[in-house]
Amino acid sequence: MNNIFKYAAISACAVLSMTSCDDFLDKLPDDRAELNTEEKINKFLVSAYPSATNAMVMETSSDNMTDNGSSYSTTLLMEQLYRFQKVEDQDNDSPYFLWNRYYESVATANEVLAAINRLGGPDAMRPQWAEAKLCRALSMFMLANTFCMGWNPEKADEYLGLPYPLEPAKNIYEVYTRGTLRELYSKINKDIEDALPYVSEDHYSVPKYHFNVKAAYAFAARFNLYYMNYDKCVEYASKVLGDEPTSVLRDFEPYTKFGREDIASQYIRSSEKANLMLLAVNSGAGRYLCSGYSPRFKHNYTIIAYETYWVDCPWGSGSGGSAGLNTLYYASMIYGNNQCATFPKFDEIFEFTDKINGTGFAHVVDNIFTGDETLLCRAEAYALKKDYDKAVADINLWISTHCKEKDEDGGTVLMRPVLTVQDVDNFIESLEYAPVVPEGSRDRSMRKTFNPQGFTVEAGTQENMLQLILHMRRIETMFQGMRFVDLKRYGIEYSHLVAGEDPVTFKAGDLRGAIQLPDDVIMAGIEANPRDVE
Repeated sequence: MNNIFKYAAISACAVLSMTSCDDFLDKLPDDRAELNTEEKINKFLVSAYPSATNAMVMETSSDNMTDNGSSYSTTLLMEQLYRFQKVEDQDNDSPYFLWNRYYESVATANEVLAAINRLGGPDAMRPQWAEAKLCRALSMFMLANTFCMGWNPEKADEYLGLPYPLEPAKNIYEVYTRGTLRELYSKINKDIEDALPYVSEDHYSVPKYHFNVKAAYAFAARFNLYYMNYDKCVEYASKVLGDEPTSVLRDFEPYTKFGREDIASQYIRSSEKANLMLLAVNSGAGRYLCSGYSPRFKHNYTIIAYETYWVDCPWGSGSGGSAGLNTLYYASMIYGNNQCATFPKFDEIFEFTDKINGTGFAHVVDNIFTGDETLLCRAEAYALKKDYDKAVADINLWISTHCKEKDEDGGTVLMRPVLTVQDVDNFIESLEYAPVVPEGSRDRSMRKTFNPQGFTVEAGTQENMLQLILHMRRIETMFQGMRFVDLKRYGIEYSHLVAGEDPVTFKAGDLRGAIQLPDDVIMAGIEANPRDVE
């Protein structure tokens, strides 16, 4: 076991199972002393990027999933996540897996930073230093989104943070404490701010698999949106979007000529201008979120028709064509059936270790930062700053690339809208608020009741703008887990319907918004996340 995996264990203050160590992790701890040249550091730095995604954990916990009925199969992981129970599973995508993989990334970043310091911290290696800082910050940000409550300045000294190692571990008995959420966010912020001035792409062969300049500022924009630094969010998002935002927004028109497999392939290509950074990760998200496999808990026809892609919006409703008029490109590229209706964002890439027995590892490529999501970060920040003209301008930019110019059906022509602030007000106010517990398949709405956590939203135009922007974010980030963070931030209450049982309701400020730490970590001495109810 080398120091990288040891970090995951030490972060839990004890011995976690080492049986999953691969050949790389089985090397001796003193191999880190070999990081004595820039070339070796560059090669090692690749492994500082997370090899996991929290998409399964977060998506299954969100309102993007519902129950198709007990006659359909599921997994223990999805069952426990959907019910907001403590997760016992330790396979890929489990909290146990995420904890270890994200902390392994933190450990690797710290080894790189230490190696650069041993070389005297040469200015020529500032880009690698910045990249390591951003990798550490990203992994801690993903851990925070998963295992902590959302940022709330009013409770940041009360809510638990997470251990934030800043240097390589020196011994296996080193004890870490969680600290507060304020301390955690402050450290993430410092790493990001330290790194931004020094980000460079000169030493990358494929920049989009690294923290290139645009990806770094996209990360900074999202973090500052969650951190409620709206001016910084706007500033950093604008560095990504530039004077011609469409240069980093997805052009969906070519996608209309593709079949399912080609859509999925194109969506994650490094040549796709909207993709700012890609992560190749070990995950079954493609299988469990974006296919009909294990179909009990899914994004199904009910949600897609009455809450997400096909719901009535300024750009139309239905799936388009004979089923209705909808200029939204996503709406006409939905695949599956009544139990699982998805846009093919994740396709599984299976790495065989034994083709005869059909065993191996599931992977997906996650476009973790995109120009489209960054645009919506800026739009939300503008709305929270009450700069409504700029917010609606960003909304219209998103519509211009995500909606067809026109949709035709039976002689009726629906044109892609160009919205005004008044148009947004009129549309949102025409809708009923969604009930926390739907009483029927159609008793749903895209308009949610906000209970903002640590900030305020004024009734009227500000709320209306945010309603539409959050709906656009829901569509844009579907299956990537970010919806759960938005639900926590805005205190949106919702229920997971369970066939034959009472619904499981998620409340504003619900402590279950912080996914429970793995049992091994708690047993090792790290404080568990508190619960109102078990």
